[in-house]
Amino acid sequence: MRPMTATQHLSVHGSDLVRLVGAETQVPLVSGEMRRYVNLDYAASAPALQAVHDAVEELLGWYSSVHRGAGFKSRASTAAYEGARESIHRFVNARDDDAVIITRNTTDSINLLAGTLPEGTHVVCFAGEHHANLLPWKRIGVRYLPVPETPQELLATLESTLRDLPQCGDPHLVAVTGASNVTGEIWPVADIARVAHDNGARLLVDAAQLAPHAPIDMARDGIDYLALSGHKLYAPYGAGALIGERDWLSAGDPFLRGGGAVKLVTVDETLWAELPDRQEAGSPNVIGAVALGVACDTLSSAGMDRIAAEERALLAYARQRLADVEGFKPYRVWPAEHPRVGLLTFSMEGVPYDLLAAVLSAEHGIGIRHGCFCAHPLMMRLLRVDDAEAHRLIEGMRAGHHERLPGAARMSLGLGSTRTDIDALADALRAIAADGPQWTYAVDSATDEYEPDPDPRALPSLGMRMVEHPHGHGESA
Repeated sequence: MRPMTATQHLSVHGSDLVRLVGAETQVPLVSGEMRRYVNLDYAASAPALQAVHDAVEELLGWYSSVHRGAGFKSRASTAAYEGARESIHRFVNARDDDAVIITRNTTDSINLLAGTLPEGTHVVCFAGEHHANLLPWKRIGVRYLPVPETPQELLATLESTLRDLPQCGDPHLVAVTGASNVTGEIWPVADIARVAHDNGARLLVDAAQLAPHAPIDMARDGIDYLALSGHKLYAPYGAGALIGERDWLSAGDPFLRGGGAVKLVTVDETLWAELPDRQEAGSPNVIGAVALGVACDTLSSAGMDRIAAEERALLAYARQRLADVEGFKPYRVWPAEHPRVGLLTFSMEGVPYDLLAAVLSAEHGIGIRHGCFCAHPLMMRLLRVDDAEAHRLIEGMRAGHHERLPGAARMSLGLGSTRTDIDALADALRAIAADGPQWTYAVDSATDEYEPDPDPRALPSLGMRMVEHPHGHGESA
């Protein structure tokens, strides 16, 4: 193993196995200085593993249509595509008969399941979920439970709710996160599965934030369905997966209808294909699927238990360093000692969250996420925004007014994170708390958020058309 460098903290970084593309990228500051980019935004989208990048480059020379081509490249691409499906299956230790459906991302996966649920399914979901696991159920009918104050309250509330549902044979589904993208708290999925199964329900786990940071065992923990995204798993090539039991996914018409999902079509009749083709209409994202499969194999080889343990240690270090910063306020729901993945959502007293993110980027070269993280109900609860204020914001936006939304900042860790990165964030926050911004900033009329004014930083010159887009409200993940 190579000696550890300033940009390597996790011991798994001692080999080329988990090298990340762009880990040493230099970015401009408003001062004109160049500095290594400190990426503390892994929870939104993680950079590609070098192994994933290399696999994609290798596959491109053999890329062709899959499943129906007789050409040799088609055979090679098909083998790589189906190999990726097997790698995903192994990564989450799915049951032998579980289907693996290649999708675009977690949102796509959950909407697919929502579109194939048996008629009359009762869905139970908690209000603190990411929008991807909150909104798809609205068109079906869902019972939203309050954000639980403790894991014990979660299980008790879930059990009493399931017992109150009709017991006339209607199917039930419990849909929960594996790890919160706002607080990082890991949900007790094995206990939730037990409660669900004891009361005749199945369990879906949104594992977008859990899968990159902790081992998953669907068979052991009783997870019936699991959704994940490649762009969280160091494979940002546009693929995700839904893994789970076949019967609901095979019943009725497919979620998407088109070529590849059928055995035979006439103008009067359609005979749908079996899984997984039934739920993969259209030409699949072969490159994205292979990227995701290689990422799963690479992380498995590095050891997810090892990755999780080292990330816990780094998160503990971050909590210790940041707690000493004046005005630093972290947000959580469950007790501080509860297990969580490597992220912290926080605010700084007297500094608007969007100004804080802008200063960290423009003056320190640090990337974080800010906003409400696609989890508005949970953020409203954490920020103590009452129903009246939430209604006012909705009505103002419905009327076309620009509203400055409540929000917070979030730092998140990944394979490339180091103590040096944490130290850089702590030092920057301490400087901001003591002296404020050292550049001028103004609220942009297009985004209603703070931006450097002026902003002398030029975008990199890349070999493609680039159109700068307003930053928006930090809503990605």
